[in-house]
Amino acid sequence: MADEPSTARDPRARRPEDFPYRSRLLAGLSALILLWESPTLQSEILTRSGEAIDQPSHQALRHLLAWGPMRPSALAEALGTGASNVSKIVGRLERAALVERATDPSDTRATLVSLTDAGTEAARHVYALGDDMIREVLASWSEEDVATLTALTERFVDDAIEAAEHMRRRGLQRP
Repeated sequence: MADEPSTARDPRARRPEDFPYRSRLLAGLSALILLWESPTLQSEILTRSGEAIDQPSHQALRHLLAWGPMRPSALAEALGTGASNVSKIVGRLERAALVERATDPSDTRATLVSLTDAGTEAARHVYALGDDMIREVLASWSEEDVATLTALTERFVDDAIEAAEHMRRRGLQRP
């Protein structure tokens, strides 16, 4: 079926049981992250939504709205790509008048990439698409279940961030 997304055609696409973790939570999160971060899935969703910009550009807009102006090297690190690819992404966004480059006031040898007003609006639209996705996922859930999941997720994220900082300082410790 040519109209079905690739994940519908691949019965083994990103299922928790594909990950040999002992933790079902970690296996499920791994499957979810791989699914939602899949460039193929994101491109298919964006195309069907009529979006004019590509998935890497969407990611760049999300980071710039969340973190503010960034050096291209920091944006490359955030996107998990190289300087050459970021240069292409920023170039596309610049031609679309969504970002602009300016001299970094703290180091005049460096450049900062920042959102234009149109870029800020486009980035907010990117976040609205995410809100639409989660709303669709949770459409059949009760308000109580959504509130419970939200509270537990917030707690989990706070603890995960704190644990990541500990791991950075000391490495992993196995029981």
